[in-house]
Amino acid sequence: MNATDTMERLPQTALFPASERSMVQILQRQAARFGSRTLLRIGETTLSFAEAPELAAKAAGLLASAGIVSGDRVAVMCSNRQEFITLLLGCGWLGAVIVPINTASRGQQLRHVLANSGARLLAIQADFLPALDAIDLPSLPLAQIWMIGEPAEPAPGMARPMPRGGEAKAPATVRPGDTYAILYTSGTTGPAKGVCCPHAQFFWWGINTGALLGVTEDDVLCTTLPLFHTNALNTLFQALLHGASVSYEARFSASGFWSTLVERQATVTYLLGAMVPILLSRPPSEAERRHKVRIALAPGVPAQVHGEFKARTGIGLLEGYGSTETNFVIGAGLDRQRPGCMGPVFPGFEARIVDEDDTELPDGEPGELVLRSQEPFAFATGYFGSPEKTVEAWRNLWFHTGDRVLREPDGMFRFVDRLKDAIRRRGENISSFEVEQVLLGHPEVATAAVFPVRSELGEDEVMAAIVRQPGSSLNALDLTRYCEPRLAYFAVPRFIDFVEALPATENGKVQKFTLRERGVTADTWDREAAGYVLKRL
Repeated sequence: MNATDTMERLPQTALFPASERSMVQILQRQAARFGSRTLLRIGETTLSFAEAPELAAKAAGLLASAGIVSGDRVAVMCSNRQEFITLLLGCGWLGAVIVPINTASRGQQLRHVLANSGARLLAIQADFLPALDAIDLPSLPLAQIWMIGEPAEPAPGMARPMPRGGEAKAPATVRPGDTYAILYTSGTTGPAKGVCCPHAQFFWWGINTGALLGVTEDDVLCTTLPLFHTNALNTLFQALLHGASVSYEARFSASGFWSTLVERQATVTYLLGAMVPILLSRPPSEAERRHKVRIALAPGVPAQVHGEFKARTGIGLLEGYGSTETNFVIGAGLDRQRPGCMGPVFPGFEARIVDEDDTELPDGEPGELVLRSQEPFAFATGYFGSPEKTVEAWRNLWFHTGDRVLREPDGMFRFVDRLKDAIRRRGENISSFEVEQVLLGHPEVATAAVFPVRSELGEDEVMAAIVRQPGSSLNALDLTRYCEPRLAYFAVPRFIDFVEALPATENGKVQKFTLRERGVTADTWDREAAGYVLKRL
């Protein structure tokens, strides 16, 4: 489909010409349209559409009084609290750039984000102040530190409580291509890269995701995902652009998830990766059917649990593809989805599958997924302070995702693997994703991660880290026998570790680099050392 088709499918785009897709103009126009309707709820705070521009103007005045000007970076290390929203709106109104920081960041990782972004102001929740102890603060560009909440211990000398109020400030002249946020991706082989996300990118996140979820003015969106993550920021724009309401919860809790949805009268929710298997591992409850939720955005959820989750809870799981650098690029409504497929490319974007020389591959042959947008500034504009990484990722004017994908003849795209997680053994390419799907099919496996380790022969061997279901006594030999008829012999894991939990980021993304670095230990089961010979079916 071309841009005209997109406009017809997504009527909100007609309300916002390309030159008016900044946070300032979105807030003002939607305040006039929806007035006293509730835009968001976070903690004990509620905010209407009409109140949002007022809060943004006062927050901008507060930042300006601290010496922040258009283009300055403001780092925020905070859980889902109203202060985060205040600073987010204030930066958008002032033309400043917000730098959300993962609240689990520590040490060199945290120092890198603060140094690389050049943030002049850090607003940090008092609970996380100890993370600054190991950082040489005077060596950073920081001019001020604002504390959110009361500290349990003495704070750094330059820290002071976050001021309240602020004199309303007129909106800055903000263009759709101006950077609104720098979001740091969790790297696997080097320092995290700061993704420069323009205002219009968030506009398209909200338009496209809301369209696939079918968001309307009658919806209540409810997310437990952290605001420092693209997914939760996107949710705010879904509500803003579609006239819906969004409720931000403090954190994901399997025991309280359903009661929260009921209490908020939610109709749409958001899940990632292991969250669905975790919910399914709990005994069925009456609350699973008492809610009003019809659909959940659920990227990365194992295909084999979609049906069970729908049958138990009545909630359809929407798969799709997007990244911090791109947008919601590939996806389809629930009526067009099929197991294992991400969907077709979304109107307004282009997708190709290419080889290592960027030559397009035929349908059915896996290669790297590369993407570009037909709409201005719908993608990130690069990596902050890293021109060489920007050129590498956007070479030949296509964004290189680092994901191994294939396109089927009907235009549907199927995820195969992360290129860096691909395993090559005895001349065979092995998809860690596919091995994980088989392992997750075992009823006693709760979660699994598959990754390469080096063998004594200098090639890759397949290793799996397994979290068992509560009460399970599953052993490595039985799991290997389960895999044999379900995997090519060369893909059956040689090494198996049973662990209590997989290392993960705050938003649930498994950190495979941690597993690779740990590698084989004294507790790891080694199939070859055990003398077990695979049957070559």
